[in-house]
Order: sequence, then C-alpha cells, then structure tokens
Amino acid sequence: MLYSTMQDVPLTLTSILRYGTEIHGDRVVITATDDGFRQIDYREFGTRVAQLAHGLHRLGVRAGDRVGTFMWNTQEHLEAYFAIPCMAAVLHPLNIRLSDEQIEFIAHDAEDCVVIVDMSLAEQLAAVLPRMETIRTVVAVGEGDIGVLESAGKDVLRYGQLLADQPRAYEWPDIDERSAAAMCYTSGTTGHPKGVVYGHRSTYLHSMAVCSTNGMTLAETDRVLPAVPMFHANGWGLAIAAPLAGAELVLPNRFLQGDRLLEMIESRRVTLAAGVPTIWNDMLRCLQADPSRDVNSLRLILCGGSAVPESLMRGYDKFGVSMFQLWGMTETSPLASLARPPVDATADESWTWRLTAGRPMFGVEMRVIDDHGNVLPNDGRSIGELEVRGPWVTGSYYRDRDAEKFADGWLRTGDVGKIDSRGYVTLTDRAKDVIKSGGEWISSVELENHIMGHPEVLEAAVVGVPDDRWQERPLAAVVLREDSTTTAPQLRDYLRDKVVRWWLPERWTFVDEVPRTSVGKFDKKVIRSRYADDAYDVVECTD
Repeated sequence: MLYSTMQDVPLTLTSILRYGTEIHGDRVVITATDDGFRQIDYREFGTRVAQLAHGLHRLGVRAGDRVGTFMWNTQEHLEAYFAIPCMAAVLHPLNIRLSDEQIEFIAHDAEDCVVIVDMSLAEQLAAVLPRMETIRTVVAVGEGDIGVLESAGKDVLRYGQLLADQPRAYEWPDIDERSAAAMCYTSGTTGHPKGVVYGHRSTYLHSMAVCSTNGMTLAETDRVLPAVPMFHANGWGLAIAAPLAGAELVLPNRFLQGDRLLEMIESRRVTLAAGVPTIWNDMLRCLQADPSRDVNSLRLILCGGSAVPESLMRGYDKFGVSMFQLWGMTETSPLASLARPPVDATADESWTWRLTAGRPMFGVEMRVIDDHGNVLPNDGRSIGELEVRGPWVTGSYYRDRDAEKFADGWLRTGDVGKIDSRGYVTLTDRAKDVIKSGGEWISSVELENHIMGHPEVLEAAVVGVPDDRWQERPLAAVVLREDSTTTAPQLRDYLRDKVVRWWLPERWTFVDEVPRTSVGKFDKKVIRSRYADDAYDVVECTD
C-alpha cells in the first residue's frame, strides 16, 4: 500500500496563535470601554498570552487542569482563550447567566482550579464562590475592590499583577491534537447542564470552516464584532477563527445594548457581526428610529441561537445589510449549518432558503429519523428528529452523561424538522416543544415567525397548553410595540392566509417580555408554568 509522505503536523490552537501573532501581527483587537475603546495589536497580544501562561503556571496550573473564566468579551478573555489551551490546560468559560446553583455545579463538575473574573461580575461570582470547593485562586480583571472576592476565602490577585514581570515568550509544549482544549456546558433547561469537551483538532477544523467561503467567510479584510458571548457555545468559534484569518476583532465587553452596538459598528467600521435575535432586534429598533445611522461597512450579520424571524432579516435588508441564519449547538462547536442561498436563486427565491436553518457545512452530516429510528428521505416533507455527526460534533458528554443521546456515531439533537433534496434543513420545533393537537402536529416555530411578521409585534413565543377537546392547543405570548393597540382577534385574522385554519391560536396573552434562557432562547417551560399558574391574562378568541 502506498502511503502519503506529507508532514504530520498536529492541528492545535498553538499553531493558530503563532500564525495570527506572527503573520498578522499588525492587526488589532479592540475592546469597548465605558468611555470609548482600547486596542492592542496581535503581536503584543501574543506577548501577553505568553505572560498569562507563565502566570498561570506560577499558580500551579498544569496540563489537563481546568481554568474557568467568568467574563465578558474582552481582550483579557481572548488572552485566556489562547493561553490556557496552548499551555495544555483546559479553558472553561462559565456562563454568567446561569443560576448560582448551576454555576456552582458546573465549576465543581469540571473541577476548575483557578477562575479569572471580570470585576464588573465580582459580586455575582462572590455569591457562589465559597461553595466552589475546587477553586483555589481567583484572578480579578479590571478596577474595583477585590475585598468582595477575598471574603469568599480564596486567594485573590489582580490580572495585571499576575502578568507583571513575566517572560515575554513561552515555550509552548507539544500537544496531542486530540487532547482537550476547552469545555462548555449546555444551558441546562432541564436537569443539570452537561459538559462538552472540545479538542485542539476539532477546534482547528471548526475554525477553518468558520473562515471558509461557504461558512462565515472570515478574511483579513474583516473587522468582526462577536456580540455572542464567549461563554455561549465557545463564542461560535469567532475568537479562535479571527487570528487564523487575520481578521480584526471588536469585542463589546458588557455593552450589548442596541445603541452601543450600533455605535461600535459605525465608529470602528465593523464588517461582520454575530449574535442572537434579541440583540439584533434591539439594534434594528435603534436604526429604524434614526435611519441616518451609518452601517454601510457591515456586509453580513450572522444570527442564531433561536429561529430568526423573517421580519428581522427583511428589516436589515432595507438598510442594505444581509442577515443569514445559522444553526448549531454547544455539542456541535457550534457551527453546523448556514442558510446561505444557492447561487442560482433569484432575489425572491432566496428567501425560501434564508428562512431555513441552512445546509450542513462540509464535514457535517445531517439526517432525520422517525420515532422508530428509521432514516427518512430528504424530500422536504418527511418530519423527524434531526441527527448530526462530524469532526467537530461531540461523541459524548463529559462523564458520559445522557449516553442515550448518542447512537451509532450520531448525536440526537432534540430538534424536529425536515431536509430537502438540496440538503437545506427546516426546523419546526424542539422535540419537547412540538404541539400535537387532535393527533396533528403544529409547528410553534412557524407560528412564531408568522406572528412576528406583523408590523406591530416585537416578539412572540408559542407553546402548547392543555385543551379538553384537542388534548393540546397553541398559546401565543406576544410583545407588542410601544403604544400599539393591536388586539388578539386582529392578530388571528392576520394569520388566516398564512397557516392552515386549525393552526390558528385561540389563546393569546400580551406580555412585557418573553422569558428567556441563559443563552437568549425563549424559555417555553416558564411560559407553560405561568399559564398553568394563571399568571397570564389570557384572551380567548375563535371564529
């Protein structure tokens, strides 16, 4: 047998760090501050990454040790993103939006030994820190009194103190490309969150997919604004992919309000941005209130985390900004598919594809199966549970939890949908959220998108609630625009030519905001619970 004589070079984050800081050393990382911005070039960034690695080694961090971060998207968080895995330890971004109990659980489950915390989050961490038994040292980033952290009984030192007088270069160890680089935990909407461990190899391959032409098209000419938190599904891979591509980064810190993001895009000339629908809804309202704002630099917004309403995408189209939907999970690193329309689609036809979850990235395979595990055809009609596999899709959870989610090399996603002949995936629901009324399925996602297409609606979430006659019927929880007088019957009439008659909700409730999970998705279990507790003022309307 003839074998390749190509050099066997490990695919590690260390190689991305070296390439980004040496070949693209003059490109910059910009971080938003209270009164403006601060920046550093990739060359000096690499020096600080080395100093952080030396500092962590001085604290006793060794290969395989887990180091937690409790931070916003900042330069220091990016430094941790590289220093920790490149020294052969494991980066563990803690989700600051989880409950205290969940934060305590995941830090203990991962056995974090050190945690790096942004001082703006110090009090939140301090509330749970005394119960984080495995953490021995806290590193504080930013100004403020560290006494609140010291009172938790841990060793505390400042980030600048940790880096001070450390060597400006680090002898990065040789690393097995299949060893752990980072880990994130699922948002834990049911039961405890589950850990997903990313390898160096899988992260390297995922980063190349992010940069690819059929991916996020990241390039040296880009200035990227990741409005998605770096603790959410590994920051969608943008923090690692940017240095690989030589793209500059604009890190928003804690300033995720629509007006601040708009100001960042205008003043820093951002070309590509990524985040969840809530954030882009907020920024669109600011744009609509003042259409003179300049977003001409912005060529693409990537939106995911939950279904992206057509009205949101069309809203940005009016300002000359394309918004594409992507789909993924913590378990898929997360980029798995992207809704870029096919090249032969006309402008009108392109909406057929843009409203889907997209087609899989090269390397990722997708299929839908029925309740008996049979693979369904890609005919655009057959609906089943989506399964995925690929080189950056996890094969198991940390500590082998929920092993039943994995079968024959495939991950059961819990998403329900269909796949057409061109490979585009349309998701109709989460398996736990599908509405079965009188034996027929109703897609809550499709109903939500149609309701949010109404010009007076800001947001809408649909859940199934018990019904004496049909077992289950849809309840629509709607957020109206300020001063809107739109009624439930008017919204029901609006839906008549958009969905089949038996999909029309009879139950409506108008709310100030839709409850959300820690990663910005609609928290439908909360809506169902509030309905069961008669916490909503429900309007009933029928024909």
